[in-house]
Amino acid sequence: MKKTKRTLPHGIYGITGEKFAVGRSNIDCVKSMIDGGIKIIQYREKEKSIREKVEEIIEIRSLCRANDVTFIVNDHVDIAILVDADGVHVGQDDMDISHVRKLIGEDKIIGKSTHCLEHAKKAVLDGADYIGVGPIFKTTTKEKDPVGLGYLEEVVKNINLPFVAIGGIKESNIEEVKKLGATSICLVSEIVGAENIVKKIKRLKNIIGG
Repeated sequence: MKKTKRTLPHGIYGITGEKFAVGRSNIDCVKSMIDGGIKIIQYREKEKSIREKVEEIIEIRSLCRANDVTFIVNDHVDIAILVDADGVHVGQDDMDISHVRKLIGEDKIIGKSTHCLEHAKKAVLDGADYIGVGPIFKTTTKEKDPVGLGYLEEVVKNINLPFVAIGGIKESNIEEVKKLGATSICLVSEIVGAENIVKKIKRLKNIIGG
């Protein structure tokens, strides 16, 4: 029987970031994200070995599956296939979407990072299921310069594809992002670095819903 592809849920898009997690592991952070009600989680870890990543991804995949949370792997298409993740997220310098699709199949989600309207339009043509829009504000999780709220406005007006706003978004500025039409919003250090992750998520959800 053909699997039903998951869609990008509204609300908070959770991403791991152990170096911002004040001593907590990615596993602990994911457990708290799930307890807080986040329905999509991406594993993103740039500084660990492949062995370490695979071990963590297997455990996180199990946690997400047990709690009906959509699980996305960043960059590593091979590992996403290995653990039967719900999808993969790739950047501008990664494998083309058409190649990713051949590897992971039609029932999996492909997300694509975009930093300008040209990127977004190409992602639509190439068959992305959703796009990342950002970085909106300056952020320590990405090296790229911020694209600002202007690009977010362009996407809302011109792109008919689900998107997640990302980059430097905090509790203090999330209302600006929501007002422009973002329904899926990613916060990394603001969540994993919070004193109490569950309480932080609940405050954010009161602002943006979902």
